[in-house]
Amino acid sequence: MDTQGANASPPARTFRLGDFLRDQLRNIAPFITLLFLVIFFSLASPSFATLDNLENILQQVSVTAIIAVGLTFVILTAEIDLSVAAVANATAIVLTFFTLQPDYVNIANLPMAGPIAIILTLFACCGLGLITAFGVTRIGIPSFIMTLAMMQIGAGISAVLVRGQIAYSVPSLILTLGSKSIGGVPWIIIVAAIFLLVAHLVLTYTRFGRYVYMVGGNREAAEYSGVNVRFIVGAVMVISAMCSGVAGMLGVAYFGSAQQNEFDTFLLDAIAAVVVGGTSLFGGRGGIGNTIVGLFVLGVLNNGLDYVKIDSFLKILIRGVILLIALIVNIYAERLRTARTAGKGA
Repeated sequence: MDTQGANASPPARTFRLGDFLRDQLRNIAPFITLLFLVIFFSLASPSFATLDNLENILQQVSVTAIIAVGLTFVILTAEIDLSVAAVANATAIVLTFFTLQPDYVNIANLPMAGPIAIILTLFACCGLGLITAFGVTRIGIPSFIMTLAMMQIGAGISAVLVRGQIAYSVPSLILTLGSKSIGGVPWIIIVAAIFLLVAHLVLTYTRFGRYVYMVGGNREAAEYSGVNVRFIVGAVMVISAMCSGVAGMLGVAYFGSAQQNEFDTFLLDAIAAVVVGGTSLFGGRGGIGNTIVGLFVLGVLNNGLDYVKIDSFLKILIRGVILLIALIVNIYAERLRTARTAGKGA
């Protein structure tokens, strides 16, 4: 009996730098981009690389970060939410609407300023999320179309409530969290950090987080494994709406007012933060760590361009080019992964 073949150990796997770089392209590219931007702007302006400016960058991306947390959950399931900015804007205006306590709302003459106004506003944005979840998971409307419709609904709510006016009144708690500081650190940075940390822990260490990755990685396999795919997709839509709602409420205090279309630019910024950071548009790969890198890339880029003499309209073009490059890297990395997986299977 020949035991040599039976006892032979499998050939050792050799480390190949090229394979590693291809596998990690989606994660490496954002770090290289961030490093390049930091070096470039530091050389262009000595006042860029300071602790005070770092605080400015963190404060500037805080609202975007909270919205991007919800979008990360959605994109990890291979879905999309185009309504985040409209929900944030509608929630901000609803908050000021309740805080103002108009007679036709405060029928019972209740003290709606403060906690009650905040709770009612959270219920409102949760309701928008539930409508989106129902449309996507029960009716079967593609998330792109459903959230496009919800974007118009959110814009309509904002228009009806403010009617072209500007609202300023918010509860004191929201005013504190959105515009005040503690120990020299703005509260809004702390809130954004808490959202990012909690989301990372949920995605990394909980069963729900594993299911999110499973649904995004292979929805059919997740269903065969007993995962309630409808519930997971619906849940991430509600999470996205709630994150957008909180960002909208804090944004009122941060910007000093609530008005129609105030958060429109945050849709592109939030999607860019998630995608530029390296989370796959095809779902199942990425996470909060990637989103944080993407937020820094956008924050450094937007802040750094203010330190160099450049046309303000050109800034929009540069941001668009950066997003396009990130999308190309995202697609290319997915093709490399698919080809490598097919090669191993063969």
